[in-house]
Amino acid sequence: MTTKDKIWSKDFILISLSSFFMFLTFYISVTSFPLYIRDTLHGNAQQMGLVVTFYVIGSVLARPFTGQWVDRWGKEKLALIGTGIFLITCISYFSANAIIAFLLLRFIHGTSYATISTSTNSIAASLVPASRQGEGMGYFSMFMSIAMVIGPALGLYIWKDGNVQYLFTTISVIAVLSLVCLIFSMQRAPVPARRAKEVQSSDAKTALRWHNIFERKAVPVSIVGFVLAFSYGPIAGFIAPFTSEIREPTVSGIFFIIFATMIVLFRPFVGKLFDNYNGHILFYPGMIFFALGLFVLSQAHTGSWVMIASVFSGIGYGALFPCLQATILKLSPSNRIGVANGTFFLLFDLGYGIGTYVMGIVASLSNYSVMYMSAAGIAIVSLILYYVLHHRHVHY
Repeated sequence: MTTKDKIWSKDFILISLSSFFMFLTFYISVTSFPLYIRDTLHGNAQQMGLVVTFYVIGSVLARPFTGQWVDRWGKEKLALIGTGIFLITCISYFSANAIIAFLLLRFIHGTSYATISTSTNSIAASLVPASRQGEGMGYFSMFMSIAMVIGPALGLYIWKDGNVQYLFTTISVIAVLSLVCLIFSMQRAPVPARRAKEVQSSDAKTALRWHNIFERKAVPVSIVGFVLAFSYGPIAGFIAPFTSEIREPTVSGIFFIIFATMIVLFRPFVGKLFDNYNGHILFYPGMIFFALGLFVLSQAHTGSWVMIASVFSGIGYGALFPCLQATILKLSPSNRIGVANGTFFLLFDLGYGIGTYVMGIVASLSNYSVMYMSAAGIAIVSLILYYVLHHRHVHY
C-alpha cells in the first residue's frame, strides 16, 4: 500500500478525535440533561423531552446553510467557528437557571453541532484516499459509535449524585479537547486570493436557492437516511424506560455497549466491502438485520432478548450509516461535498427528531412493544425506497 492510499494520517486521527469528543458531549447530555431538567429545574416529562427536541430543531434549521458555508468559506474555518460556539454553549449552561434559558442554549448547541458535523465530515472525506473512501469514512464514523458507547453511561454516572457543577464542567472540558484536536488537525494552507474574492463577491440572495441548500444527487439516498433515523429514534430515546417497564433497568446500558461494539467490530469489513463492491451489498442485509433487531426488541420480555436485539440492530446500523454516507460522497461532485454532507445530515437529523416524537406518541397510545414493531415495519419500507429512489437508477 502506497502512502497515497494511507488512511491513518495524523490529521485524520486528530479530526476523528475532535469529532469523538463533540459526540461524547452530546451522548452525555442525552441521558443526564433530562434528569437535570427534572431534578434541578423541576420540569415535567414533556419538558424533559424538549431537551433533545430543541437540540434537533437547532440542528435541522442550520443544516440547509452549513453545506454551502463549507463550500464557500472552507471546511476548516467553519469547523473552528462551530466548535468555538459549541464550547461557549457548554460553558453557558452554568448560568442557565430557568428551563426557557436552558432550552434556548440547547437550540444554539444544536446549530453548532450541525456546523461541526458537516464541516468535519467534509474534512475527513478530503483526508481519505478516493480508492478507500468507504473504509475511511467508516473508520471516521466509528469514533461516533465509540462515543455512543461511553456517553450515555457516563452521563448517568456523572449525574448519580445530582452534581450540576460537575456535569457542566465535564462537558466543557470535553468540548475544549474537541477544539484542541481540531486546531492541531487543521492544514493552514492560505486561501488563494482569487478564491477569497469569489467568496466575498458571492451573491447573498442565492443563499436560499435549492441548488445552494441541497445537492440533487444526494437527495434520494438522504431520504433513505431519513427513514433509517426515524426507525433509530425510538432506540435512542426509549430504550431506558422500556427496559424499566420489563423490570430490567440495568440492561439499557448493556444494550448500548453491545450495540456500539457490533458497529466497531464490523466497521473495518463494512468499509472494505463498499470499496470492493458497492453499497447494495451492504444496504439490503444491513437493513434486514436492523429491522430484525427492532422486531426482537418488540417481543422482548427479558434482558437476554434485549441483548440479542442489540446484536442484530448494532450489526445492521453499523453497515447502514457508513454505507449511505459513502454512497452520497461517491455520487456527488467533489466541489459539492459540503452541500452533499449537509443534505444527508439535514434529513438524518430531521428523521431522528420526528421519529423520536412520533414513536413516543405511538408508545403513549399503546405500549413500547407496538412502538418497536412499528419502527421495524418502517425500516422494512426503507428497503423499497432504496430500490425505487436509488438502486434501479444507479449501476456500479
